[in-house]
Amino acid sequence: MTQENLPISARLVEEALESMGIRELASASIREVVAVIKYLENKTGIIMVRMDMGIPGLPTPTIGIESEIEALRQGKCSQYGQIDGIPELKKEIALFVKNFLDVEVSERSCIVTAGSMMGSMITFMVAAKREKSRQGVLFIDPGFPVQKKQANVMNLPVFSFDIYHYRGEKLYEKLEDICAKNGISVIIYSNPNNPTWVCLTEDELKTIGEIANRHDIVVAEDLAYFGMDFRHDYSRPGKPPYQPTIAKYTDNYILLISSSKVLSFAGQRVGMLVVSDALYNREYTNLLSIGDNNKLGTSLVMDGVYVISAGTSHTAQYGLAGMLRAVNNGSYNFIEPLKEYAFRAHEMKKLFIQNGFEILYDKDGMEDIADGFYFTVTYPGLDENELITRLIRCGLGTISLRITGSKGKAGVRISVSMVDKEKFTTLNQRLSMFESL
Repeated sequence: MTQENLPISARLVEEALESMGIRELASASIREVVAVIKYLENKTGIIMVRMDMGIPGLPTPTIGIESEIEALRQGKCSQYGQIDGIPELKKEIALFVKNFLDVEVSERSCIVTAGSMMGSMITFMVAAKREKSRQGVLFIDPGFPVQKKQANVMNLPVFSFDIYHYRGEKLYEKLEDICAKNGISVIIYSNPNNPTWVCLTEDELKTIGEIANRHDIVVAEDLAYFGMDFRHDYSRPGKPPYQPTIAKYTDNYILLISSSKVLSFAGQRVGMLVVSDALYNREYTNLLSIGDNNKLGTSLVMDGVYVISAGTSHTAQYGLAGMLRAVNNGSYNFIEPLKEYAFRAHEMKKLFIQNGFEILYDKDGMEDIADGFYFTVTYPGLDENELITRLIRCGLGTISLRITGSKGKAGVRISVSMVDKEKFTTLNQRLSMFESL
């Protein structure tokens, strides 16, 4: 064995958990897992194969860097940006939505946020408070754990179910049962899904839209991985096929569009919230209990964005605007470089399967899930804590599916973003040690 001296001892893992007050790895948050990994790396000198965080693993497009540099040179960093976003960016967002979703919205309805994390936060702050009598948030799980924490911080009633058990025709009955009884105000999900990478079908989106219309529920669609179902080519502006979206089936939508993964612009903390024009203009008396605006769109800006951060980085908005402009006019194909993630997922799945693991969430209906940014694995006979602990002892960082709301078999999420081709041999060597622990 190399100087890495694998596997890491069980006692050292326990020491790391004790030092941080973490009960067990299976219940640890993403950032807590990262802290454990850093602790073990410092103690052992072993460099982990990091599959725990969804950090972009590709360079930022040059046009984005140059556009922000030009804004810095012009002194934009000394000025506050418009709270809901600079006009140049709002224009490009509206055009992007038209080009790649085939959905029309006004520039006013395109709100710039400090990442999609702010987008979900202000959705809960405002959209979930529209009516005093119903403020429940329904999570179609598995999902991004921090969004549930946001709802909990605001003391909103939280409901959830695991989509794995309710695909296709089963979805309608499950949604209707929950929404008819529990005062649901907002439904939220991601598509493609973090952590499983399953993608909702058009029929499933139509079902969600029907439920939203029937019960007057706002649907927050998290498109952090926009266009990254690589089974289809969503790269051509203004030409089908288009990224599937709830916006085709209801006006009660809020779209959360991130620049972090799709454009590798994570560090600049700039994202997009797009609300339908119809929903933007709707008035709700209860919104006056949280601010001075009863119009939902205005409240999202003045009682949401303004209250949290008064906008986002002025110069980063120019960087994002530059990239979207190039995407919209067809001079930059934003999907092409992202296919690297599909390549990594395809190869990494093979390595896990060869070493006795099974892909957990593996189907969209009758079709295999796409290769993309994430996938999930399980190992026969092991519970969640045994699985993630063995992996980390082999120098492999992952997160438990338990924290994402998964109700299926014990499993972990695998992020491919930090595992380039050069790490495949190391990954395979460490997986081969797993069974012997």
